[in-house]
Amino acid sequence: MTMDEAERIARLRLIRSESIGPITFYKLLARFGSATESLAQIPTLATRAGKAKIPKLTTYAQASNEIEALTKYGGRFVIYGDDDYPEWLLTISDAPPVLSILGSSDLLSKSSLAIVGARNASANAKRYTGQIASQLGQKGQVIISGLARGIDTSAHVSSLETGTIAVVAGGLDQIYPTENAQLYAQIGEQGCIVSEMPFGTKPTAHHFPRRNRIVSGLSKGTIVIEASMKSGSLITARLAGEQGREVFAVPGFPGDPRAAGPNYLIQNGAKLIQNADDVLEELMAMADKKIQPTQGQFEGIHEPANDFDHGDVLSEDLYERVLQNLSNTAMDIDSLARACDMPIRHVQTCLLDLELGGAIERSAGNKIVKII
Repeated sequence: MTMDEAERIARLRLIRSESIGPITFYKLLARFGSATESLAQIPTLATRAGKAKIPKLTTYAQASNEIEALTKYGGRFVIYGDDDYPEWLLTISDAPPVLSILGSSDLLSKSSLAIVGARNASANAKRYTGQIASQLGQKGQVIISGLARGIDTSAHVSSLETGTIAVVAGGLDQIYPTENAQLYAQIGEQGCIVSEMPFGTKPTAHHFPRRNRIVSGLSKGTIVIEASMKSGSLITARLAGEQGREVFAVPGFPGDPRAAGPNYLIQNGAKLIQNADDVLEELMAMADKKIQPTQGQFEGIHEPANDFDHGDVLSEDLYERVLQNLSNTAMDIDSLARACDMPIRHVQTCLLDLELGGAIERSAGNKIVKII
C-alpha cells in the first residue's frame, strides 16, 4: 500500500531523531507498525529502562524545513516504503530509511557495479579505471562510486554518458572534495547523487563507512582498484561480502603499497579481474541468484511474534543484567542472550528501550556497545 504523506514525514522525523539509527528504525516499525505510532511510544520506552533521558525527537516543523530546503536545492526524498526505493538496497539489514536524491533516480533501479580505490591512485590505475568503467557502462552497467579523488573520480568521469551514481558522505549540498565541484554538477545533471545524511551536514570521518555500505548495497558487485590495507575501499569490499555481493579486485605489483589491498582480497577469495569481460562473465553466472530483501515492503515488515515482549513491562533487574554483560567491546545479540540467560525476545525489548534511553548504541553488524 502507498504511504500517505503524514507517514512519510513521520518516517523522516523518526530517522532524524536522537538515538535512532537504521536498525532501531526498522525494529520500531516492526513493533508498532508505523513511524507515527513509534514516535508516540518512544518517551514511554525510553523511561521503561529506568533511564531519565528521553531522546530528542525531530519535530514536524524541523522535518518540513528539511523537505523545503532539499526541494529548493532541486532534490527530493526517497523514503523506505516508497515504490521507487532501490530494490537492491532493501537487501541490507541497515538500509538507510531515507535517501536524499539529486538527478535521475531511475538509475537506482538499473544493474549497477561499484568501483572504488585509492585517492592517491597511480596514473596507470586511473587510466585502467576509466577504461573498465566505460566498457561496463557500454554493456548496460551503471557505475557507482563515492566521488572521492583518484579512482572514484575516474570511474564517475568515464561513466557520465552511460550512467553513474555518486554516494556522498555529507548532506546533499556539501560538495567534498571541493575540487570535484564541476564533476558534482555534471553528475547532478546527467547521473544521480545520493545521501542519507540530513541536508546541510558536513562530512566527517565516521560518515564515510556509512556511505560505503550504500555504495556496496546498491551494487551487484564491488571492484577494488589500488587500495592500501588501511583504505576505506577495503571496508567497502568487506561490506559487499557481508551483503552477499561479489567482490572483484585488480592485482598489482607487490612492491606498491596501493596493491596490498587488492592482492589481499584476491588471496581471501575475491575474483581476480583483468578486464570488463571478466566482470560480465561473473554477472551472467549471478543472473539466477536472487538476493532476498532483508527488509520487506512496509506491510510485511513484521519480525517473528516472539522477537519482542509485548506484554508487561520488564523488571528493572533484567535491564541491569543486560547492562552488566555489556562493555565498550561490541557484542552480538545471540552471545548477549546466552550471557544473560534470557530469551531473545526479552533481550530485544531491553536493548530497544536501553538504546532509546541513551545507555547503549549499535555498532556495525547490529552489535551492541555499552555507553560508558
